[in-house]
Amino acid sequence: QVQLEESGGGLVQAGGSLRLSCAGSGSTFRSYTMAWFRQGPGKEREFVAGIRWSGGSTWYADSAKGRFTISRDNAGIVVYLEMNSLKAEDTAVYYCAADRRSTIPTEAVLYDYWGQGTQVTVSS
Repeated sequence: QVQLEESGGGLVQAGGSLRLSCAGSGSTFRSYTMAWFRQGPGKEREFVAGIRWSGGSTWYADSAKGRFTISRDNAGIVVYLEMNSLKAEDTAVYYCAADRRSTIPTEAVLYDYWGQGTQVTVSS
């Protein structure tokens, strides 16, 4: 069983930065692909960024490229999402998710485990 807990959300002005963290637990967590998704008001949950267990491969949604960076600590226990140049449209609840595959799925339905989410609000 894998448990995930996000932290680091909050209120920030447009153009600012935030770093989200996702702490995982479970004996096999380190071997999972991890991803960040977000769900804005009235919108479907969408993929933001993903990273393979080794940390060597990452994938980003077009909306995140050049502004967001996903990373993983050396122990593979904590996954980060560094968000820069934030925009009002980045406002959403951000979720981390874990999947057993070696690839980086972008479909939410393919992920096995989810955190409870953390709110990010960007004021314009």
